[in-house]
Amino acid sequence: MGETITYGPAFEALPLHEQMGLAAHHVLHVALRHSSRAAALEARLGEGFDAALFNLAADALINEAVLAGDHALPRPAVLATSLIHQALGPNLTSADVLGDWDAERLYFALRGQGGDGTGREGETQAYAQAKEFEADLEQETGTGEEGDAVQDAARWRQHLTRAMDAGRSAGRGIGRIGHRLADVAQPRVPWEQMLRRLLSQAVMQAPQHSPGRPSRRWIASTAQAMRASTPEPGFEAGYKPRTDVPRIAIAMDASSSIDDARLSMFWAEVTGIARRMRAELHLMVFDDAIRHRARIDPTATQVALPELPRGGGTAFIPVIREAQELGVSALVIFTDLEGDAGPPPRGLPVIWALPEAGATEPPFGRLIDLSR
Repeated sequence: MGETITYGPAFEALPLHEQMGLAAHHVLHVALRHSSRAAALEARLGEGFDAALFNLAADALINEAVLAGDHALPRPAVLATSLIHQALGPNLTSADVLGDWDAERLYFALRGQGGDGTGREGETQAYAQAKEFEADLEQETGTGEEGDAVQDAARWRQHLTRAMDAGRSAGRGIGRIGHRLADVAQPRVPWEQMLRRLLSQAVMQAPQHSPGRPSRRWIASTAQAMRASTPEPGFEAGYKPRTDVPRIAIAMDASSSIDDARLSMFWAEVTGIARRMRAELHLMVFDDAIRHRARIDPTATQVALPELPRGGGTAFIPVIREAQELGVSALVIFTDLEGDAGPPPRGLPVIWALPEAGATEPPFGRLIDLSR
């Protein structure tokens, strides 16, 4: 199912109240743009994307909303509350899940990209089998133009908002849940695009004046003044060529609970930016002190992610101090933000990349939520 809903003889055999709930389930798949969101996530993650797991996460959230709206569903049915409890541990209410979780966040958590970072794939698979889960999403083959996707998300968000307002007034349906669904499709910038933009701004070198190099305009004006026997203009310095290679420092927090898949995504994006910008990439692996340093050649076509030690406390001050000594254009810290950062460093753009930011606020600099 993409934007077309089909049904077969098994649907006709269901009682009317279950038909209504099942129809609502599939309508929500369309309204929440799960097919296009799955395609966009696959484009970001590549071969590491698990379409069935995303479908499970989307189904669990939709079923939770359908039942909260006093509709019925054929049993057994996957539910986000029980799935999160069995696979991840927390025992949440339906209101908490629907208000805080979207399909992408649940997908990453089930992949072991949140919590303790160990992953609980066995529990997830056991739950899906016990509930007789079957995938029902037909994934789109392409995400289309970015502008079209944003407009489509905004349009469906408006439709759902109106529908929920109407249901709230009538006192039935998903509108009676009483809060906005966190999974409602809304325009947002993926973290890769945000990181790319921030680093591009940081490493973009402004032309520097060079007192020993006159500007072309001054040379031409002086020559013209000499020919016309008029006063020569005052000296105007030119610009020196951009020979300095910009530097980016990336600091990996070895103490945080970050899985290898997310690290690989992040590492590939940053090294790709370094190659495109012809920038030096300086790696620091740290916990309460810097444990590993490396300079990455910007001409390298393939850079392996170093093995990271785990455990220990976290202190950001040594990393920030060394980045300042290196004279980098930007510092990206991959962390869970639990540690002492000290005062804001003057003249150093700091980008905090968190596996799941939630309501966390950085002490300074810009924050990127890698769960988006």
